[in-house]
Amino acid sequence: MDDTAALLALADRMLWVAALVAAPVLLASLAVGLVVGIIQAATSVNEQTLTFVPKLAVTALVLVLLGGAMLGLIGDFLKDVFVQIAATGR
Repeated sequence: MDDTAALLALADRMLWVAALVAAPVLLASLAVGLVVGIIQAATSVNEQTLTFVPKLAVTALVLVLLGGAMLGLIGDFLKDVFVQIAATGR
C-alpha cells in the first residue's frame, strides 16, 4: 500500500512539473496568437505565416529567458525520483 501511495504522489508531482514547464511557452504563444488573430480580423489579412512567425519568435524568446528555470525544475524532479529509487533498494 505504501508503494502505491508513493507512486501516486510521484505521478501527481510529475504532472505539476510538466504543467509548470509547459505553461510559460503555451501562455506566451496563446497571447501572441490572440493578438495576431485580432489584428488579422481587423485588417482582413489572412496570411498563415503572419501567425506562425511571431509565435515561433516568442516561443524561442521564452525558452531563452526561462529555459534555465525549466531545466532546473526538471532536474530537481529527476533527482528526487532517483533518490526515491535508491531509497527503496529494489
